[in-house]
Amino acid sequence: MRKTKGLYRRGNVYWICYKFKGKLYRESTGKVSQKEAEYVLACRRKENDEGELPKSKMIDYKFAELANAYSKWAERQKSYAASKRFMIKQIVGVFGNLNVSDLNTQMIEQWQSERLNLNKPATVNRVLACLKHMFTKAVDWDMASEETLKQVRKVKFLKEYNKRLRYLDVEGCQTLIDCCAPHLKPIVTVALNTGMRRGEILGLRWEQVDLSHGFILLEISKNGERREIPINTTLEYLFKEMPHSIESKYVFVDKDGKPYKDVKRSFGTAIRKAGISDFRFHDLRHTFASHLVMAGIDLISVKELLGHKTITMTLRYSHLAPEHKRKAVNTLDKVLRNDQKEIFSSQSGSHFEADSTCCLS
Repeated sequence: MRKTKGLYRRGNVYWICYKFKGKLYRESTGKVSQKEAEYVLACRRKENDEGELPKSKMIDYKFAELANAYSKWAERQKSYAASKRFMIKQIVGVFGNLNVSDLNTQMIEQWQSERLNLNKPATVNRVLACLKHMFTKAVDWDMASEETLKQVRKVKFLKEYNKRLRYLDVEGCQTLIDCCAPHLKPIVTVALNTGMRRGEILGLRWEQVDLSHGFILLEISKNGERREIPINTTLEYLFKEMPHSIESKYVFVDKDGKPYKDVKRSFGTAIRKAGISDFRFHDLRHTFASHLVMAGIDLISVKELLGHKTITMTLRYSHLAPEHKRKAVNTLDKVLRNDQKEIFSSQSGSHFEADSTCCLS
């Protein structure tokens, strides 16, 4: 049987779905016959064209309903992270009681302005990106109109000035590790030696740790790309000494064999004990990259290890390699100086020959 756009079944009864003045309508036709249901749909479309559609037929979802549907969808995605759950919770706290169709550009811009008093532009932008994606999916799911989506998309992202780069020196790294709780110590050690993101570490499975070949395989990274991270001597010893529970496929698990969802509290305790201020878990990733650059490792290699999609993100570490850049410039200086000597020598010889010819004549 052919499919008709805007017509679908719930049980034995056909329902119709259509839009009127940018808003979504759904209703039961009460018909079990597709032909009769198509007639009802045709009548509604005619009413639509004549501008006579009754308001009582409009279906308007609560924003909380959309957020719930989006959360369930997001959890099924391989790239889902705990941070997205937190962002959705934030958005629901503001717009949860509103109807989806009530949201407009001015309302979201007001929220955006208020969030700037609490968060940095980059943080506000991440939440806004999540909100925009929610409405893109909402249109796909017939939970929002194209007009509402346009209102959301009109809100512009903020300029990001917070290029924060905080890292520990070697002594600071050791102090932090010494102050970590037993369950946190191996997690921090892996972060400092691989530059992996928190979600990648907490979600790490034993099947991804290849000790025989000496690398960790991240099949789906934040950028959706495969990434291999070398295992150094410190990590090789760590993984071999760690208890490997047959009951759990994850590397870092709690006493019940379940993977840790977050280590924010225990990490906060560790940095306080270590006397370190203004330092987040993500800064362990900055520490890894910073020490590589200061050791003279080229930025392309650092980019690949960090899993950056473009070199732009990696360039934030370039100022940490002054000696490396000085060597490059000095090398160029030597090459140019030798070339210039040859040129001057050649030119001097030519002038001498010309002068000699003149004298002989």
